[in-house]
Amino acid sequence: MSRVEEAIQRAHDAGRGAFIGYLPVGYPDLQTSIDAAIALARNGVDIIELGPPYSDPVMDGAIIQEATQAALANGFRMRDLFTAVKAITDAVDAPVVVMTYWNPVLQYGVDRYADDLLAAGGAGLITPDITPEAAPEWIAASERTGLDRVFLAAPTSTDARLDLVASSSTGFVYTVSTMGITGERAELDKAARTLVGRLREHGAGRACVGIGISTADQIAGVLEYADGAIVGTALVRALRDGGVERLAEVTRELATGTARAR
Repeated sequence: MSRVEEAIQRAHDAGRGAFIGYLPVGYPDLQTSIDAAIALARNGVDIIELGPPYSDPVMDGAIIQEATQAALANGFRMRDLFTAVKAITDAVDAPVVVMTYWNPVLQYGVDRYADDLLAAGGAGLITPDITPEAAPEWIAASERTGLDRVFLAAPTSTDARLDLVASSSTGFVYTVSTMGITGERAELDKAARTLVGRLREHGAGRACVGIGISTADQIAGVLEYADGAIVGTALVRALRDGGVERLAEVTRELATGTARAR
């Protein structure tokens, strides 16, 4: 198993679901973003998801866009991503996956990006805006380096698409809870439960649900049927409003939702 798969399995062995926490790199500054990611791991997050700032964040909601634009304005550079990953993985055992739009990877060079991420201690990539059939170079690089490749499945995905995503993804399949951009929602779409069931039928070993999850109760609900729950906006808001201390507090609160029957 990969480090990501092992982290999910360790959570399951402990009788709970996996908690995946997202934060943008470089927000509000590089060192604070490193400290924040470390705080996630030390307060209940099993897998850290880092988002490099991007100038055209089509999938991100307002709070995450605000944070990533601030990071760019503060001078974020791609090399800062690998600096952050190295510092985080030196400090904690939680695997770090990078949630990135595809254009920055292409601009950097797919093989170079994979090699530098591996050297920094990273565990893989989540690629929201590229499909498996359009990613042969990344698939080859990931097989060469052992990095996980996490593709997305949506409620509107056809059976053929789910077959392809399930067979091409490693680590887990990022299961989109609802159509639209990231952010908190009062109720998660019931489509998420159906989609996870469909992914299981198409051979997905691990499915983690993201987009719209912001409370411990929502995490608990998702973990009734999924392997992990992904939280982003609620964590970014906590960091924005109260710094690393508030982020740690909110992370602990959210982690209470991960317990479930074996």
